Amino acid sequence: MIRRADNDKYAIPGGQQEAGETLTQTAIRETKEETGFDVSVIDLIGLYSNPNHVIAYDDGEVRQEFSICFRAHLIGGSAKTSSESKEVVWVPENQIENLNIHPSIRLRLSHGIDRKGKVYYT
Repeated sequence: MIRRADNDKYAIPGGQQEAGETLTQTAIRETKEETGFDVSVIDLIGLYSNPNHVIAYDDGEVRQEFSICFRAHLIGGSAKTSSESKEVVWVPENQIENLNIHPSIRLRLSHGIDRKGKVYYT
């Protein structure tokens, strides 16, 4: 997990897809950029949209967030912060509840831990 530089909350790596990328390539790149780790995407956790979760940028732009969350395996790299992350940590499942996490991210984490083989969507 990362501790975000902008709001001090713990989150999962993520970001915008760049032109020419597949969704898998985006997940791999964003994970590397924000954590320093190389991953292999193995399956889809879910698709998420919440009209109450908006992002307001410093330039005045406001967006409603949506997320496509994947499960991945660590294949290399080492922990490294970025301009978006001031901490990169491995958190045991039983300690996630103790962290300052936005409720929408907490939902995604619970679905990722669930491992029932179903794809979640909201």
